[in-house]
Amino acid sequence: MTAQVHDCDICIVGNGAVGKAAALGFAQAGLRVAVLCRSAAPTPVSADWDVRVFALNHVAHTLLSSLKVWDALDLQRVAPVTEMQVKGGNAPEDGQLGFDAYGARSEELAWIVEDRNLNHALDTAMKFAQNLTLVTGQAKQMQWQEDAAVVMLEDGASIKASLVVGADGSQSWVRGQCDIGLDYRSYGQKGVVTNFECEKPHHGVAHQWFVEKLGIIALLPLPGNRVSLVWSAPDTLADTLLREPLSALVARLEEYCLDVLGHLTPVLPEDIKAFPLTLMRPHSMIGQRVALIGDAAHVVHPLAGHGMNLGFGDVASLLELVKAREDHRDCGDARLLERYRRARKEEVFLMQMTTDGLARLFGSDLAPLRLARNFGLNLLNRLPVIKGKLISHAMGSK
Repeated sequence: MTAQVHDCDICIVGNGAVGKAAALGFAQAGLRVAVLCRSAAPTPVSADWDVRVFALNHVAHTLLSSLKVWDALDLQRVAPVTEMQVKGGNAPEDGQLGFDAYGARSEELAWIVEDRNLNHALDTAMKFAQNLTLVTGQAKQMQWQEDAAVVMLEDGASIKASLVVGADGSQSWVRGQCDIGLDYRSYGQKGVVTNFECEKPHHGVAHQWFVEKLGIIALLPLPGNRVSLVWSAPDTLADTLLREPLSALVARLEEYCLDVLGHLTPVLPEDIKAFPLTLMRPHSMIGQRVALIGDAAHVVHPLAGHGMNLGFGDVASLLELVKAREDHRDCGDARLLERYRRARKEEVFLMQMTTDGLARLFGSDLAPLRLARNFGLNLLNRLPVIKGKLISHAMGSK
């Protein structure tokens, strides 16, 4: 019996939100796309609030709108962020920095979207996409031919494509097949996430506290009087937060947010999760007939909430370059992939350096650095031109 061969223009390996967006974009551009995933089951819908959320910027919004996905979201569960308040601690002398949408000449700085809401909308759009095939299975090996890359599956089937897009996360199998080296460092922190009802309205304001020895506490607005916690906590503290009753976590948080949000009530007392925080810098975003996107291409600290936005930026850039390629180039042409590498190099590097630098700076409890942090935040808050450039970059504006 002859093993099945899926012949396509582009093979997407991975079935997360970034990979799905790439698959939709290429399919809508008229290219034949195969998505390799372990399961074709769609993301389930739930009335419960997902503890994993993303702060999507204008680049992500523009991409998802162009793919007809944004309006397919349950927009009643999407919260616009109109202001962000950053504080160096909780004492009156601690530095603080504020951004608002009005100052950025926009109606929103970002949008808070649940992981489940985002993936369900992408799954729905993929059902109706032409030229798009879901292939379920486990990748075994990659082979290269003169005009294609071939992904061999454990069941004997294979996917032959001009371009393989690695969208398979931080432990990327595709990256490993290309022997792309990796710089890796653990922050010794976990991201602790859960949701709360707050006593006072949040007014679309995202709050973030940089606290010595405790990490970075972020409370992000959700629809209604709800907020999502993302606490980048040192490993030992994170383990304590997961182990102790949520009433203890509420007491810790109210030391910082009581004045602005009032008392907190857990939305789902049993629903608290944590994930390790790392910095990962692959030595290249491209290989022979391979492009890496999302966490396969870069992993940054979540303090700025831009990991997913970087991934959608990868998709937008790769889509644009593939659609604009010369007639004599196929999707995996080496020169085309080099254009992609150059196009993403600066933004990815700046985000890696910025988030890593801030994580290191605010992770130190040395008194001179503490004074410098507070001075720097307060000074930046009084420099509207520089502050405007920072917020424009964070929003994804050119």
